[in-house]
Amino acid sequence: MSVATGSPVHTVLCDLDGVVWLAGVPIPGSVEAIDKLRAAGRRVVFVTNSSAPTIAEHTAALAAVGIEASGDVISSATAAAALVSPGERVLVCGGAGVHEAVLSAGAVSIDGSDEAGAADGVDAVVVGLHRTFDYERLRIAVAALQRGARFIACNRDPLFPTPAGRVPGAGAIVAALAASAQREPEVAGKPHRAAAEAVAAHLGISLDDDAAFIRGLVMVGDQVSTDGLFAELLACRFALVRTGNTAPAAAIEMDAAFDGFDLSAVASAMLATGE
Repeated sequence: MSVATGSPVHTVLCDLDGVVWLAGVPIPGSVEAIDKLRAAGRRVVFVTNSSAPTIAEHTAALAAVGIEASGDVISSATAAAALVSPGERVLVCGGAGVHEAVLSAGAVSIDGSDEAGAADGVDAVVVGLHRTFDYERLRIAVAALQRGARFIACNRDPLFPTPAGRVPGAGAIVAALAASAQREPEVAGKPHRAAAEAVAAHLGISLDDDAAFIRGLVMVGDQVSTDGLFAELLACRFALVRTGNTAPAAAIEMDAAFDGFDLSAVASAMLATGE
């Protein structure tokens, strides 16, 4: 494990898939690692690109494995909803979590299979992981984009890890829409600005004015392309675990303040250094 020192850690931003669990099955030692961090006075906030579940569903799933997370879950759906305005009509190609976030933003949520609703006019198409996405939903969404609706992606993750291996993520659906509509989306989730703003709002800080606070953050994740670049955007430290999208022996293209096999190893190293 490689470790870089810095300001004391007060808050750990923790990814879920590939770090805490694989498809809801806890990675050995992860629950205990979170308990250990909290017992040492570190706040743990979960920042996930998983958009399909509602925040209550994320919280309940964490509680089911022994992790209390009430009020401390941020999803890419949360970030995407910040890109729509109250009163806008939003065609949702995503799960319940995206519908919830859009409604929380004061916008009108239109189901992606509702051709009549889409025909009345759509201001934006918001896309996340959608397990019943089909050709008709693709056709309806592309038509809305061709008529000028804004294109917002919760994330562009092509795959996410499960106990059975990596499976298609929201990025696969986003790619189909982008190819068909010949448009590129505005992306909300990690490693993009909307997700960073969602974290800042959750923590009650400004990304531009609270550099000292931000130096005490660590983003823990399983891949450089999302979590590592997100840490870079936030100007905080990155901790890599290798239980998800990054193999144990894989070389990475950026420096990680902490680089361990799993969350347990990273948490132990973090606390051992007094950070």
